[in-house]
Amino acid sequence: LNAKGWVVVSNRDAISKLYKFNDFVDAFSFMTKCAFYAEKSNHHPEWFNVYNKVEVTLSTHDCGGLSKLDLELAEKMDSIFEK
Repeated sequence: LNAKGWVVVSNRDAISKLYKFNDFVDAFSFMTKCAFYAEKSNHHPEWFNVYNKVEVTLSTHDCGGLSKLDLELAEKMDSIFEK
């Protein structure tokens, strides 16, 4: 995941990434597609959107850190972004 821009959050057991888009519509479209996947998998990202940027943080609250669900969601988000 490091090769795709994911970094370890220094003050907690989580990973994060900043996605940049052409405009707000592209950013919001990305978030919508990710939201459908997250809802199906019952694993929801922490995210923050301003205009063409979406900052994502992934961590599994039930286990108090990273889990397989975070890695799967990160990979899915990257595949949505690349389309």
